[in-house]
Amino acid sequence: MKERVLQNGRLLPALEADLAGRYDLHALWREADPQAFLAAHGGEFAGYIASARLGIDAAMLAALPNLRVVSIVGVGLDAVDLDAARARGVAVGYTPQVLNDCVADTAMLLLLDVARRGSEADRFVRRGGWTQTTAFPLSTSVTGKRLGIVGLGRIGRAIAKRCAGFDMEIRYHNRRPVADVPYRYEASLEGLARWADFLVVAAAGGQESRNLVSAPILDALGPRGFLVNIARGGVVDEAALVAALAEGRLGGAGLDVYADEPNVPPALLKLDNTVLLPHMSSATHETRKAMADLALANLDAFFASGTVRVSAL
Repeated sequence: MKERVLQNGRLLPALEADLAGRYDLHALWREADPQAFLAAHGGEFAGYIASARLGIDAAMLAALPNLRVVSIVGVGLDAVDLDAARARGVAVGYTPQVLNDCVADTAMLLLLDVARRGSEADRFVRRGGWTQTTAFPLSTSVTGKRLGIVGLGRIGRAIAKRCAGFDMEIRYHNRRPVADVPYRYEASLEGLARWADFLVVAAAGGQESRNLVSAPILDALGPRGFLVNIARGGVVDEAALVAALAEGRLGGAGLDVYADEPNVPPALLKLDNTVLLPHMSSATHETRKAMADLALANLDAFFASGTVRVSAL
């Protein structure tokens, strides 16, 4: 008999088709009353799959008493109750590595765009500003500038590699120094921000890093500095960021993530010194397919051998 797997939320159509071909798949999102369905049938499922945005919390784990494996399509685990899964002995697989390059590419897109005012210039041309006498304002060069990276993990290193191509001087802040990297470690995040021209946030989300980039950090970066966030919205104090941008205490920001997605603070929408993306850093055909393939492989490996291919625990 096929193992029974619960799907929470929509996934790529090709992944849904593969899952349905290999498992007794049930789409929870189709249920008119998901809680009633779980109360009646939650004990039937051995596997669970969802995007990183939905994850799995303690309540969902409790509703699936015979669950053995979770497969998360994504790298962010702040919506996954890892402690509850560990206590239950439930394996958790996720999909790191395969999205490193696309997320790093997006960081560079935001860094270049906000510094060179690319999106702002596009709006200028579209509204006819170029045909008028007013010249478009000067922008900020990227080459040779100082880059501070908050979180030198897999994605942080991929960002550093790209920025080295722009002859940028690179330093980073982590909980502890990273071995075998040529970049200087800054023990103080505020010190890194004060040194940097650009501060790129690539730290993991969750309670430990909530509001890590606070008002003092933004003030240290200063009116000529730029913030780029491709990590999680909660890593940056969003209210402090909006205030710093609006008051001219920060030069600009390129954001792919927000504290309450998909809700973007209205004040950010009115500012020209921001570039705002809809959490799309891994959203390419190639990367999403790779993520789907790995999520499926995690399930397949568990049911074949008892261990997922890439574990979050």
